[in-house]
Amino acid sequence: MRGFSMRNYDSMVRESKPSFGISKSAISDRFILASGQRVEDLRKRSLSKLRLCAVMLDGVEFRKELFVVALGIDKMGSKTILGYHQGATENQQVCDQLLAGIARRGLDLRQAMLVVLDGSGALRASIRKHCGERALVQRCQQHKQRNVCEHFGEDQYSHWENKLANAYDLIGYLEAKRALQQIHRELLEVNPSAARSLEEGLEETLTLHRLGVPAPLRKTLRTTNPIESVFDTVRTACRNVKRWRPGDQRERWIGSGLLFAEQKFRGVNGYRELPRLIAILDSQFSSPKVTSRTA
Repeated sequence: MRGFSMRNYDSMVRESKPSFGISKSAISDRFILASGQRVEDLRKRSLSKLRLCAVMLDGVEFRKELFVVALGIDKMGSKTILGYHQGATENQQVCDQLLAGIARRGLDLRQAMLVVLDGSGALRASIRKHCGERALVQRCQQHKQRNVCEHFGEDQYSHWENKLANAYDLIGYLEAKRALQQIHRELLEVNPSAARSLEEGLEETLTLHRLGVPAPLRKTLRTTNPIESVFDTVRTACRNVKRWRPGDQRERWIGSGLLFAEQKFRGVNGYRELPRLIAILDSQFSSPKVTSRTA
């Protein structure tokens, strides 16, 4: 995981004084056993004690295969790898299996929480199936910007990217929505396909704005970048693997890489605002009867 190549291990130890006899094949066999056990531990890790305020879901391509990853943020701002699932595409079956496995390990998916995801219809359908109406969806603003800007060439990409970024940086819900609607009108004149891409799911990209989540925490929760950041660590850990074989090799390496990244997790930026987010979520789902009884 720290990047040392097992291929060079044998020659390295022979140069040490005193040398110790561990061959590269022995190290490789040891890693296969250890990484397999790590993946199994991750699959069986109990999540029953976790009380989350946010979950992030995203599909990440790695070595020409797709891995859908779930990352949880608890009420103290700590991050936890909830699970991952390997699949050829980000279809609903893969997403269902990931969420079903997380639920079997004890996580209450029906608790009030924010769910941050990309524009995948499969992820959206799975969230509604497993989490019900108590999950408020925040569509990743960066994915939305990318989807819109990819309708343009390099000479116009940065222009539209900056316009969208400036709109999403506005604090107020109405101000941000008006700015995005203006961009939508402009896009209709130059590229109707890009305009339709912006319009699709636009309201869910403004969930944090609508709820009034404080700006420091909003920067953390408006994208699925924390998952991308985790996979940067995975890619670094796997950089010395030159030959990927069929079977569970990818699963073992990625599971080990995710757990290795988890050891370095810090609290999310804006964690001091999490009590405010929790109060907002509670107010969204508290019934009048419960409120009256509490009063």
